[in-house]
Amino acid sequence: MAFIQCDFSSQVLGISTSINVVLPQGREDKPYPTLYLLHGLSDDHTGWMRRTSIERYAMEAGIAVVMPGVHRSFYTDMEHGYPYFTFVSEELIQIAESFFPLSSKREQRFVAGLSMGGYGAFKLALRHPEKFAAAASLSGAVDIVGLVEERRLDNEKEFKNIFGSLDKIKGSGNDLLALLPEVAKIQQQPRFYQCCGTEDFLYQGNQKFRQEALKYGLDLTYEEGPGDHTWSYWDTNIYKVIQWIGPC
Repeated sequence: MAFIQCDFSSQVLGISTSINVVLPQGREDKPYPTLYLLHGLSDDHTGWMRRTSIERYAMEAGIAVVMPGVHRSFYTDMEHGYPYFTFVSEELIQIAESFFPLSSKREQRFVAGLSMGGYGAFKLALRHPEKFAAAASLSGAVDIVGLVEERRLDNEKEFKNIFGSLDKIKGSGNDLLALLPEVAKIQQQPRFYQCCGTEDFLYQGNQKFRQEALKYGLDLTYEEGPGDHTWSYWDTNIYKVIQWIGPC
């Protein structure tokens, strides 16, 4: 197994940025299926490697893992800031697949994340179903409108820098619930995996997303059980996600 810390210049962001990459060994004859793994609000691209056994899980499954850093952007083209959604949905994939032996096939490209990263993972798959075969959200902030309305995002200035006003979120490409009916219309839909602990402060929002996703007939695997917003929960469940992805 190889662990690579990669620094490069992003033309989209206009700054230098970093990704961590895990590459399994023993598959030199063909490119690797790839999981793009997204961090949460208070973490960075090193979090998954430092806090979980993702390297071991990836090695057992024979998949590559790409972990980008996006700061506290909510994987969004920010109102006042950097275009991080464009970066992760377009440039990141192009650069990663040019630097490393990663598969460019949709059926071998996946995305997952925790908390803010769960929101980012579902947004990527809902807005670019042609690029991702499956997406997983672990304790995801999947009802962003509800979080704002309930004042769960307690830094109002930061929220405005990211999204602008609440009216700009509702019904937009940053509103996951508004994206569901559009994805339901297409034939080539991604698979979705969603999990959240019943003690998590994001539990109610996850319940709402699940109900809406099922209403529109999305292919959703949902799991819940005792758990809070903790790394022990995410370590356990990222292993389940990799098992759910299945053989590639």
